[in-house]
Amino acid sequence: MGHMDIAKKLSELGWTLPAAPKPVGAYVPAVRTGNLLFISGQLPVWSGKLIAEGKVPSDVNVEMARKAAAQCAVNALAIVADELGGDWSRLVRVVRIGVFVQCEVGFHDQAKVANGASELLQEVFGDAGKHARATVGVNALPLNAAVEAEFLFEVS
Repeated sequence: MGHMDIAKKLSELGWTLPAAPKPVGAYVPAVRTGNLLFISGQLPVWSGKLIAEGKVPSDVNVEMARKAAAQCAVNALAIVADELGGDWSRLVRVVRIGVFVQCEVGFHDQAKVANGASELLQEVFGDAGKHARATVGVNALPLNAAVEAEFLFEVS
């Protein structure tokens, strides 16, 4: 990755790297095993508040849900920064993301929502941001969040 300034890159894209979010349950924000860093499911929280609550598309339109997915990715990057002690040169690549969309029956555009997170990671990391992905529609998420996303990174 080189010594890129991720906070600066995010800022250029209109995002702010927050302090690493704290878990809302009995788990840890990240687990490293070997060269893999697993990030727990992130909700679209900014300044302590969910930015998207309820079902897509009735309560939250697809564009807002995309932004929420991107916020989940930004929050995950805050945890990565914490885990790597701010040394982004240790991030090798994004391996996989899983995106869960709380949606109405009959909604089939989960992939468009997940693209919010995928595109952000690719804009920030270029080729190293390309990843495998699963996107799933669900009937409910913690705290009534519209989106939740989990992340797997390769680190050195």
